Amino acid sequence: MTYCCGVLVRDGLVLIADTRTNAGLDNISTFRKLQIFEEPGRHVIGIASAGNLSVTQSVISLLNEGVEDAETGERHQLREARTMFQAAQLVGRAIRQVHHMNGLVMEQSSTINFEVSFLLGGQIAGGPMRLYMIYSAGNFIECTQDTPFLQIGEHKYGKPVLDRAVTYEMEIADALKTSLISMDSTMRSNLGVGLPIDVLVVCPDKLQAELKYRIEPGEPYFHDLRERWSAALRAAHSSIPRPPYLKAVQTYVPPKPDDEA
Repeated sequence: MTYCCGVLVRDGLVLIADTRTNAGLDNISTFRKLQIFEEPGRHVIGIASAGNLSVTQSVISLLNEGVEDAETGERHQLREARTMFQAAQLVGRAIRQVHHMNGLVMEQSSTINFEVSFLLGGQIAGGPMRLYMIYSAGNFIECTQDTPFLQIGEHKYGKPVLDRAVTYEMEIADALKTSLISMDSTMRSNLGVGLPIDVLVVCPDKLQAELKYRIEPGEPYFHDLRERWSAALRAAHSSIPRPPYLKAVQTYVPPKPDDEA
């Protein structure tokens, strides 16, 4: 299991991904799930992955080495894409190509799940910053101003935070903070998601990463964020009046041993 989140606001793009993979409770490993394709002045593209690790790694390898065009036989690399839309199309073709090469064998095994998904975000010179979610079939959707975030993997625990807090007008630092709170909420509820966390921040028209960072276990800011968020939730809970429906209910007092006799 994994969790990856992308937030696209007016001030830029935030992509975060955990690094935990597991094939059972006794087989837990760390693998980078956020890959960055960057050529300063021309493009900066981040791609986060969730799902079958062998499939996602094969897709990334094809994007580096070139995805073959069935009609011309030419190979096209992700760094050659002229628009983010073309980049999303290329990722979809790479997924379908891996499925064509290995899908039949994987489908014949009841223990292998082919399902994968990707978040692709960034900017290519001459075009706007964009964020896409790409599915196992190679089709994709684009992030919008109405809902300026996308998630893949174990997304249900971190989604309420994003639903309540993220707006397109928020500052990029707040978008990063909210994304990390969303990650923490997921980690609290699912042991399949864990540190380290990889972070990418991109600002419009700079065409290079504003921040490439890995949050390791024990990192002071993230530890403080986790503690402050937990304390804030407890304080908010205490400040809300009790429901008026239970006015007649008294606090339960357990009977003493002598009373039981």
